[in-house]
Amino acid sequence: MVEVVNLRAARKAKARAAAKAKADTNAALHGRTKAQKAAEAKAARDAARRVDGHRRDGDGPGAG
Repeated sequence: MVEVVNLRAARKAKARAAAKAKADTNAALHGRTKAQKAAEAKAARDAARRVDGHRRDGDGPGAG
């Protein structure tokens, strides 16, 4: 006997699979994980803090 298939559910499943394939392609081309972005942002903040900590008095933007 043939199994009954809900066409709406099948159509939505097909659309989800296509969207996931597109997302995977975009992630491979452009993406970084959230953790990678956070790690790079933290490294940039730490580097800026380290540079500011080594700055001499009157040695910054607007000094002169």
